[in-house]
Amino acid sequence: MIVRQFISWIKTAPAGERAEATRSLARAWLISDLTADDRAAAEGALLMLLDDPSPLVRQAMAEVFARSAEAPATIVQALSLDQPSVALPVLEYSPLLIDADLVDIVATGNCEVQCAIARRIKLPASICAAIAEVGSAAAALELIENAYAELAPFSWDRIVERHGHLAAIRESMLVLEDLPAATRAALVVKLSETLAQFVVARNWLSADRAGRVASEARDRSTMNIAARSRGEDVGGLVRHLRATGQLTAGLILRALLSGNLELFDAALAELSGLPKARVSALLHDRSGASLHALLKRAGLPESTFAAFHVALEAGHEGGFVDNLGDAVRLRRRMVERVLTHCETDRGATEPLMILLRRFATESAREEARLFCDELTAEEAVAPVQHDLIAA
Repeated sequence: MIVRQFISWIKTAPAGERAEATRSLARAWLISDLTADDRAAAEGALLMLLDDPSPLVRQAMAEVFARSAEAPATIVQALSLDQPSVALPVLEYSPLLIDADLVDIVATGNCEVQCAIARRIKLPASICAAIAEVGSAAAALELIENAYAELAPFSWDRIVERHGHLAAIRESMLVLEDLPAATRAALVVKLSETLAQFVVARNWLSADRAGRVASEARDRSTMNIAARSRGEDVGGLVRHLRATGQLTAGLILRALLSGNLELFDAALAELSGLPKARVSALLHDRSGASLHALLKRAGLPESTFAAFHVALEAGHEGGFVDNLGDAVRLRRRMVERVLTHCETDRGATEPLMILLRRFATESAREEARLFCDELTAEEAVAPVQHDLIAA
């Protein structure tokens, strides 16, 4: 009887009153102890209200049913396909929507809709993949900042590929501690490309010069990423570098001259196709023949073999580091030892000598910078110590 009166009244009531009445009916359906007949009548009335010309009515229904697992599934499904102002709370919170529905809505919905879905709790990998593949930049940002999103590695890579040129995306991703090393390296490439294009467009540097500076910056960043990576993460980074053409002899030599033997081993294992344990065993053979065979199998230029041999000898004599976090910067003594050897080696090519001279300059500048930082730190501490003694 009450529902029949409600249906009769709602046909002439103003939109605002209809919305409030719909909100009350929806709450009654969820929490009131209705008989089976009354519940069926109430659900029928709510289904009828899905066709109400005012979005206020459907918004009221969506707000009540959005978070409930007991809401009528057919009504929730209809609300999720309504206009964004109605659908957003349902898309963001409703536990009744299945993954297939959400994937389809991501593919067909606008930015607002995609963002609402990206904010959902316990967002499975399939929906994350859909947002990474076709979602807007804003939706990708919501996804990155959603601690409950299950992003697979390929989804991270797809976000970088599509939106990595945007500063907000890069910044949100780079602060994540568990971001895969390969994805972090891909972000660095996007950043270096963006900066190179900017300085060339401003006529600050020529295209060739900007490209070389960007390449050197990428290599240094790769060392930073590798030094903070462990185990399989290093393997993923190396595979990414190879796939993108960045796993060059110069980068591998930089890894060795930075004392990062783990990255060096992983790179040679990837290029040679040998197990990493086998590569490590060959590198500990001090005769040099095993190293040359390994470098040849890895496809590295023969002109670099002597540089690798001398660098490895210097490393075994004390150049390598126990803490991978320290294997970031070039070791000046190792670089100078390799450079000195190659200057008298007739087999050393001009490109190799240019690379080693750049390494020597970079390592000298880095050492000087660290020395000055230490002096500054000591100078800052000295007055404090003097005051404590005086007291």
